[in-house]
Amino acid sequence: MRDLAAGMRYLGKGQRWVARHGRWWGFGLIPALIALVLYAALLTVLALWSGDIAAWATPFADDWGSPWQGLLRGVFVALLFAGGLTLSVLTFTAVTLLIGDPFYESLSEKVEESEGYCPPSPDRPLWREIGIALRDSVHVLLRAAGFGILLFALGFVPFLGQTVVPAVGFCVSGFFLTVELTSVALQRRDIPVRERLRLLRGRKALAVGFGTPVVLLFLIPFVAVVLMPGAVAGATLLVRDLVADEEQPPAPDRDAAATGHDPAAGAAYGAPGAPYGQPGAPYVQPGAAGGFGAAPAPCPANQGQSQAPQQYPRPQSGPGSSAARPPAAR
Repeated sequence: MRDLAAGMRYLGKGQRWVARHGRWWGFGLIPALIALVLYAALLTVLALWSGDIAAWATPFADDWGSPWQGLLRGVFVALLFAGGLTLSVLTFTAVTLLIGDPFYESLSEKVEESEGYCPPSPDRPLWREIGIALRDSVHVLLRAAGFGILLFALGFVPFLGQTVVPAVGFCVSGFFLTVELTSVALQRRDIPVRERLRLLRGRKALAVGFGTPVVLLFLIPFVAVVLMPGAVAGATLLVRDLVADEEQPPAPDRDAAATGHDPAAGAAYGAPGAPYGQPGAPYVQPGAAGGFGAAPAPCPANQGQSQAPQQYPRPQSGPGSSAARPPAAR
């Protein structure tokens, strides 16, 4: 229950962040508005053709009398539209993130900068970043579709299909929506999609607590557009705490590297810029809030020499972008 409540708090924190940074909220609305127009057109077409699709899918009911034919096809239309709406909720975030990859990358970086430290993005061209995001989204969507088909079939079970199955469906949708929203910050850390799923499966209640309220709110017309920038900001804050435990070495090595008594640990954790989970990842000093509150500790081999502050180049994109500057300690 603690993780469930914590996930809900991250959603609130993200909305408060964009409320304090109005320009970035408006900046994040652009791709969501484009995706909204696209999905509204698709759902309108589905609603107009749902009766014909139901008649085509249930030819065995052509000779049924009233009211059984109408009842069967009415249930089919309702389930079809509900499935389309659920699929829209699941894919809306993925499509919006694909459309707005540069937008949300800049927004996520700004959130991390405001928290004290933003890990540098992998040095890849934009087209490759979009390709990776598309591949990862398809991977997540296929997993979500498997659960969706199973839940769709269980929806025909009397009583359970009208009570338990919808509740489970919202929780499953919330989990996968969290996977999509956290992909911006996790992809910047060069964490592959299977590792992202492992991280979030280890904290299922946290992921469900964050994503399920978003799913429910996204069912309200136009709310998804308004909340999308805050959802990305909240997911970024969630990732900072989620990955902090994974990135920090065990306490003895951490203390030794900080005091210079363990040159091997210092060498392993002192070099910034290494990919997640590999030697050379930035060392995080003990007591740093969120795991990124302090600059990487110097390698013991270089102690005693004067060192210039570590510079972290940032791409200047989006409104209010700041020039490169060293990470601020909190």
